[in-house]
Amino acid sequence: MKYLFVILFIIPSLLIAQNRVMGKVIETVADGSALPLMGANVIWEGSTVGTFSDENGDFILPYDAAYKTIIISYVGFISKKIKVKDPAVFLKITLINSDVLEDVIVEARKKTTSVSYIASQNISTISSEELLKAACCNLSESFETNPSIDVNFSDAISATKQIKMLGLTSPYILITTENIPSVRGAAQAYGLSFVPGSWVESIQVTKGAGSVVNGFESITGQINAELVKPLTDPKLFVNLYGSLNGRLEMNTHINTRLSPHWNTGLYIHGNSRNETFDKNKDSFLDMPLAKQINLMNKWQYTNLQKGLIGFLNFRFLEDQKQTGQVDYNPSVHKFGSDIWGSEVDTKRFDFSGKFGYVNPEIPYQSLGIQLAYSLHEQQAYFGNRIYDINHKSVYSNLVYNSIISDSRHKIKTGLSLTHDSYREEVDVDTYNRNENSIGGFFEYSYDNLDNFNLTAGLRLDHHNLLGNFLTPRLHLRYAPWGKSALRFSIGRGKRAANIFAENQRLFASNRAINIQNNNGLVYGLDPEIAWNYGLSLLQGFNLFERKADILIDFYRTDFKNQVVVDYETPTEINFYNLRGDSYANSLQLEFNYNPFNNLNFKTAFKHYDVKTRYNSGELQKPLTPRQRFFANLSYELITAKNPGSWKFDATYNCMGSQRFPSTAQNPQAFQLAVNSPSFSTLNAQITKVFSNQFEVYFGGENITNYSQKNPILGAENPFGSNFDSTFVYGPIFGSMYYAGLRFKLN
Repeated sequence: MKYLFVILFIIPSLLIAQNRVMGKVIETVADGSALPLMGANVIWEGSTVGTFSDENGDFILPYDAAYKTIIISYVGFISKKIKVKDPAVFLKITLINSDVLEDVIVEARKKTTSVSYIASQNISTISSEELLKAACCNLSESFETNPSIDVNFSDAISATKQIKMLGLTSPYILITTENIPSVRGAAQAYGLSFVPGSWVESIQVTKGAGSVVNGFESITGQINAELVKPLTDPKLFVNLYGSLNGRLEMNTHINTRLSPHWNTGLYIHGNSRNETFDKNKDSFLDMPLAKQINLMNKWQYTNLQKGLIGFLNFRFLEDQKQTGQVDYNPSVHKFGSDIWGSEVDTKRFDFSGKFGYVNPEIPYQSLGIQLAYSLHEQQAYFGNRIYDINHKSVYSNLVYNSIISDSRHKIKTGLSLTHDSYREEVDVDTYNRNENSIGGFFEYSYDNLDNFNLTAGLRLDHHNLLGNFLTPRLHLRYAPWGKSALRFSIGRGKRAANIFAENQRLFASNRAINIQNNNGLVYGLDPEIAWNYGLSLLQGFNLFERKADILIDFYRTDFKNQVVVDYETPTEINFYNLRGDSYANSLQLEFNYNPFNNLNFKTAFKHYDVKTRYNSGELQKPLTPRQRFFANLSYELITAKNPGSWKFDATYNCMGSQRFPSTAQNPQAFQLAVNSPSFSTLNAQITKVFSNQFEVYFGGENITNYSQKNPILGAENPFGSNFDSTFVYGPIFGSMYYAGLRFKLN
């Protein structure tokens, strides 16, 4: 381990050259105080070698004896020339506001969803304004207006929403909260519903292999939810929501400034559903009865003078769900054989801490540490089947940032440590295991400050069950012409499949569970290993003198080993390691256009080719549409006489047909067609903004009122061998309408 430390920390530090000029650009305001000037242009006179000052006004410029004079300029300020005789001297430069410039008003509207043109990774950012275009009660419902993520129900019992990226389900996506892994392990099935939408400040969606800094488990991509901060969130925020499917919700944020450096916030979320619905008359609830209380206390420390910043999060959650037949009463029918019912009770405690130090004298050097602990306890039964899980998790990550020679060459290096303890009760069987891993990583980024940049990373990990292994990742970006970004990525991922936690929908059936032991160390199975390759082109252009862009990307995930989840044998579910090929190809074409002020239009077409070698042969992955068409239109009506505005948003989805798992061996009454029909849904929302403090909204989901007929197989005999609620391809409830209000006090 001591040699790994030397490699990851000491050597990169020795590589950092001293031939540079450092300084700070400031302005003097009316009261005489100095403020940092971000974005000032700093360049060597007579050359193209330059940089910009950061948010603290700091800059670092490569030095060469041939350079003599620095030019510092900023719009609205008088430019200044500084002769440099000694590059070791720290420069403090004050720019003076120009009195000769007339007032100029520049108006621009920031996109609510954007794809970076300059990052080496294919990252799209969903802002809080985009999340307000739909109900977004929790994180699983925050992707309705994003074409890169597919959202559907996992089964006909729990009404749990499941997300997919690049044709594969969420276990293959690294889902983080403030860059700390969160929706994993025991939280895989319901964890997205444990993050309230009002807590989310923004979401970053990364396609393809992610950064090695965040671990080795990511295969198809990463979703990071950045939460609101006490320093920037309103002092008071209240969101009330109610829907015609019986759901009521309340969110309250209370933020307080305790001192110049300390801020704290208390975030309260509660929801409940007490009404019963059975629109399709199959005797089962269309939506579960539920209640949740979710509390978070967040502390933020900021001291820019000393270069220190820190966050502490404490969260407690209790979530209860009851579902099954309409007449089910737990106190009477639990574990009986007359009326089928289910309850899932979850208690979860989370702690996370993030601490960072940026050297005020050398701002390109920083050190950060992340610490997290979670305790997840779930007690659940489905009819007469039991699934309880207790999961304790510890996560830590140490990251050091610096440069080599100049700011075009950046490095990240560090160590990570994780511990997971699982205890699962599956019917009469008990599964216990501990997972421990320690690893080091090194990531190098190069940017020529023009048309090319890359990020190359490598991890070395030791895992007590997965062994010793390397995780390489590479991302390249090249701009062949103006307003373009051509990207390529390749990376490897490895993970242990949590076969029960990730597939809890199987318990809402009477399928027999079979694990075909391969002498592996996790449920007798070997770990999953996959390579992901991606190629994308982003091109911006003007169409009828208005901004537009088109995005084309293709990704392939190629499994070298996989835990196959096989529903192809009726009345059984089989888990076994891959014997043959398994891959997922994803092609997406996306077009975004701003035809006139305040109107935005985006549309996308996706094609999936996802196949796996099952015991019965190579088949298309079930319940995955081969095609999907998406369109979103948003408009904001602003009148000069009224300080408020109206916002209109509509999203259309068309899902292609999906293959059902085989039912050919079932009795005739329990057989389904080979494929589901295609269907379309329409969501819409109208928001009336009365002021910066108050707005109301109302909308509808699935306005086309499409619902799957007979989503539960064998519903008339839920204790029979043919009972199965996993054949869900579309909506069950039909149309749903809602209304709410938002109030904030800054």
